[in-house]
Amino acid sequence: MAASDVVPNSADPSARRTRLRQYQQQLLERMQAARTSSGARANQLGVEIGGVRYLLDLLEAGEIVPVPALTRVPLTQPWYLGLANIRGNLVGVVDLAAYLGQPAVQGNAPPGAARIVTLAPALGVPCGLLATRVVGLRHAADMDPIRPSDNTKLRDADGLDWTPLALADLVREERFLQVGL
Repeated sequence: MAASDVVPNSADPSARRTRLRQYQQQLLERMQAARTSSGARANQLGVEIGGVRYLLDLLEAGEIVPVPALTRVPLTQPWYLGLANIRGNLVGVVDLAAYLGQPAVQGNAPPGAARIVTLAPALGVPCGLLATRVVGLRHAADMDPIRPSDNTKLRDADGLDWTPLALADLVREERFLQVGL
């Protein structure tokens, strides 16, 4: 049997990391291709956080991962859930619903549905947002503003309301950056 006939062990952590990096690179390329030729963002990631549906810019969102074990950090805001180890990186996890004054996602999400959406590395903040569930890609150009002069709330063809959320603006908020009590 030739060396080229050997099938790599799928349990090999190094091979799994390599495949994961390749998948993430392909996903990033697809997300970047989701931009139209005019530069307008065509697709956003739809997430539900609490009872509100948000649209996240694909270039501002990072990975979507199941909720791992969280390590609480003493003397932090109630909406700051703690630290998670996501692929070897420490990421602060925020319950955005609680941060915005809504009922917390933690403990209120259907079992197994909650996810963490990390912020893109380009934003410079190693953080993830706890989402009740990830809905998937949404085409905002197909949505109509609820109020004609205001694009802060959109309605899709199914009559569902969506709120665009600029993660770059969120990470510039002083209160968001000050997790300590």
